[in-house]
Amino acid sequence: MLRRFLHSDAFRAPQFVAAGLLFVYLLQCVWLIHIQTLQASVPDSDQALRIHQGLEQWEGGPIAGTPESLRSEAFTGVPSAGRAGHLRVRDGYDQDRSPLYYLIAAAPLLLRPGSWLPESLARVATASPYLFFGVMLGASLWYVARRLYGNAGGYIALALYCFSPAMIANVAGVQSLGEMGGVWGAFGTIFTAIAVAHTLYAPREVVFWNWRRILLLGLSVALAAGHQFSLGILAVVILPVMSWVAPVRPRSVLAIWITAIAVAVVLLFAAYFFELKLFCGGMRHARWIDFEPAAFGMSLSYRSLGHAIIAGSPPLVLALPVALIAYFGWKRARYFGNTAPLLIGVLFVISALGAPGFSGRGFQLSMLVFSFVFVSGVFSDLLETQLGLLAGSGLCGLLGASALWNLYQLVRLR
Repeated sequence: MLRRFLHSDAFRAPQFVAAGLLFVYLLQCVWLIHIQTLQASVPDSDQALRIHQGLEQWEGGPIAGTPESLRSEAFTGVPSAGRAGHLRVRDGYDQDRSPLYYLIAAAPLLLRPGSWLPESLARVATASPYLFFGVMLGASLWYVARRLYGNAGGYIALALYCFSPAMIANVAGVQSLGEMGGVWGAFGTIFTAIAVAHTLYAPREVVFWNWRRILLLGLSVALAAGHQFSLGILAVVILPVMSWVAPVRPRSVLAIWITAIAVAVVLLFAAYFFELKLFCGGMRHARWIDFEPAAFGMSLSYRSLGHAIIAGSPPLVLALPVALIAYFGWKRARYFGNTAPLLIGVLFVISALGAPGFSGRGFQLSMLVFSFVFVSGVFSDLLETQLGLLAGSGLCGLLGASALWNLYQLVRLR
């Protein structure tokens, strides 16, 4: 397998460029962790709580996010659920997160890195799950954009991602809510569903032939919903998306969808360590739909969304309006590869506006990632026109300036 991957036909210049950009991204994340160590930053109450509960579950204690685990600080030594800023509890159950979220956060602590590593490296080890999610999300983004739009699209999407302050801070920041796993799961859910639907045009046995993709789809759904229950809406969304891609085989689409959802349910059940009563209680108390219609009339919702775009990816402030104008004004740009990420991005915008509280942050990050795909698709189309030189020059200047400014801000932190 490794020899095939490293073969000259499989690993060429585009892969090296992508690997280089991802390495720069990883260095930025590690640098931010290092700066936080020098500044003696400490985890906030939410991070301390999720690590504590995750460790308890790993070591045979109560299942994280359930009534027995959400005890007062008098028993645990960490802030109580009632005072944790982003933890929403009903009848003792975490309404937003499954135990998977806590288990992943605490997994590196099982090795006790603080006992055998310097403090800075121990911080990196603690953040390793999120570093992994961040790099894998970037790699997935590049792979999808390159398959859809060619090398230019892959480079544009990855450059937007690797120098996005939001994508760095949510991997490395001590104040991060650890949402990158859910964002990677959301991205994988949509594009794995599209990929598996495309295979249905081949006249083969639907489930057994696609078992690897089905497992990957189920894992993506579990990762998204396990980190944020309200991202589980994608489990419903992918059914019409798959039917849109492969309308010729509706029964096969339904069979794949049912199998993938069953895989996701089993994985979420495993996160509860197969405690059926607690699993049923967690699913019953989960806030699957976090939607407040009144939020659409609040200026706070729109300010929060605008801030998420401006602070999360400054180039999008200019690139996204240009891409939208080109998409709606140019028939050539309106095809499935551009329309699908746009529609999913709009879904996340609506979800973020309707849930301006904590859970909206996962929607905001997912919206940014799908915006990267959409912008890369439209601009890769523009590069093939007579305006290609103008579009390419403007985009290179914008991305270059954004990257330099981002690096400058990171260095300035010291």
